[in-house]
Amino acid sequence: MRIAVLNGPNLNLLGTREPEIYGSTTLSEIEGRAREVADELGVQLAFAQFNHEGDLIDAIHALGGRGTAPGVAPELREKADGALVNAGAWTHTSLALADAFSSVKLPFVEVHLSNIFAREPERRHSVLASGARGLLCGFGAYGYEMALRGLVHSLRTGKR
Repeated sequence: MRIAVLNGPNLNLLGTREPEIYGSTTLSEIEGRAREVADELGVQLAFAQFNHEGDLIDAIHALGGRGTAPGVAPELREKADGALVNAGAWTHTSLALADAFSSVKLPFVEVHLSNIFAREPERRHSVLASGARGLLCGFGAYGYEMALRGLVHSLRTGKR
């Protein structure tokens, strides 16, 4: 089983960006721990972080088997069985990302470090949530591990 972990804008700054909200764990540390969980579960992971929305959309198309994504890393050009997605601020605004997931039928779990529903009013809505298998927020870096376990379970059992 192949799972992509897709991160949106500014998540490359984790560990130093507003640690009182997002914690002090870096994206590299999150990736390392997720790889440990993936090994335990017997799944492959492909990681990427995007500061340009179109590149993320191209990757989603490729991961869903509907595009080639020439501008993204080779490991994201192959079809995946599912994805974990932290779209950052695009969560609240990007109908284009929602449309991309809908178009390729790629099962995904939305994950956020902070509890978006306890944040500023403009962050309390997700345009991606209605298409997600699940949404996990507010558990910091550990949320990625829980989201990975949940997605793999859902894909293996066929249960949503």
